Amino acid sequence: MMSSPIRVLVVDDEPSIRNSLLEFLEDCQFAVSAADSAESALELIEHTPIDVAIVDIRLPKLDGDSFILQAHQRSPRMRFMIHTGSVEYKLPDELKGFGVTHDCVFLKPQMDLSVFETAIRKMMDAGE
Repeated sequence: MMSSPIRVLVVDDEPSIRNSLLEFLEDCQFAVSAADSAESALELIEHTPIDVAIVDIRLPKLDGDSFILQAHQRSPRMRFMIHTGSVEYKLPDELKGFGVTHDCVFLKPQMDLSVFETAIRKMMDAGE
């Protein structure tokens, strides 16, 4: 039986990062969507099922943490990875409460994009 591809959402306001992740993850056979803001990402998940979202924390207007909280309320099965340029980033307790761990946080620039593929597959295997 062919299983359907894992559906990944990349939320990043920086086009070069968003596009390189998008292309890399498509090459890994994931079904990838992208959004350049938390607002457009929330709109997208209203009508597109997503398994894993890779979220930049510093976004215009609504930040990544707030996006994750709202997205989790709308889609409790969705899993999250954080991709941030902030070395001081502290994982909020609300996010830890539904399974976002320090293993889910990746610092920019991430030179080896395969860490995302590995983490996504591990997350999805754990959830089955």
